[in-house]
Formats: sequence, C-alpha cells, structure tokens
Amino acid sequence: MPKAIRFHRHGGPEVLQWEEVAVGDPGSGEARVRHSACGVNLIDVYQRTGLYKVPLPSGAGNEGAGVVEAVGAGVSHVKPGDRVAYAGGPPGAYCEVRILPADRLCVLPEGLTFEQGAAMMLKGMTVQYLIRRTYRVQPGET
Repeated sequence: MPKAIRFHRHGGPEVLQWEEVAVGDPGSGEARVRHSACGVNLIDVYQRTGLYKVPLPSGAGNEGAGVVEAVGAGVSHVKPGDRVAYAGGPPGAYCEVRILPADRLCVLPEGLTFEQGAAMMLKGMTVQYLIRRTYRVQPGET
C-alpha cells in the first residue's frame, strides 16, 4: 500500500506522520500519479500549523511531479506514462501515489527533471501572476 505524509492536528513538524493510504482508481476528470518529486513551500507550513485552514486529517504539500498511472473518464490531455507536474489543491503532494484533478496536470517537456518540475510550479504561477496581473512588466523594464 502506498504511503503519504499526513497530519491529524495542527502544529510543528512533529505532527507529520508517514502513513499507509488507500489509493483507488481515478474518477471522472481525475488522474492517478506516481510521484518522483514534490515541492516544499511556505503554504505547506501555513496549512500544517493551522494559519491556513484545511480539513483534518490532511495530506501535506501542494506541488509535485511524477508519472501518470491511470486517468478517469473525460481526461484527454494526459495519458498513462506521461511525465507531469502540478500545483494546487487539494493538499497531499508529500506521497508516493495520489489521485488529483487532472486539470492541474501539465506535461513536463523533455529536458526538465521531476525535481525541476515539482519545484517550479507554484513559484512559476506566482511570477506569472505578479508580472501579468499585479504589475504588467513592459519591454525594457527589469
């Protein structure tokens, strides 16, 4: 049975537990991903400590990368065997295998490692938001 890092109460790193988790088949619009890497971010700490509320018990981690094992009905942009990365909820990226909404998945281009894919997603979306929405960077600006 696959394992995941989860927490059943809020607190410091001592609340994290390495547990067996049941992972079934993906439902409609979902995919099952076997992880090779996960990103570590401040939001993970905020969720664990209770600053950002998540239902308990909860998985930890919000971005990861790995290989698609199976997809549910209606999923066409990824297929089993694809190398993918993702960011966004629900929390649970600190695991061996998980099911998540397939619309979170991006196919990793050749040349990017799983570690790079897992590390870039939330940070990349943050940069995209900042330079496109918060302040539209113009040519010549740095």
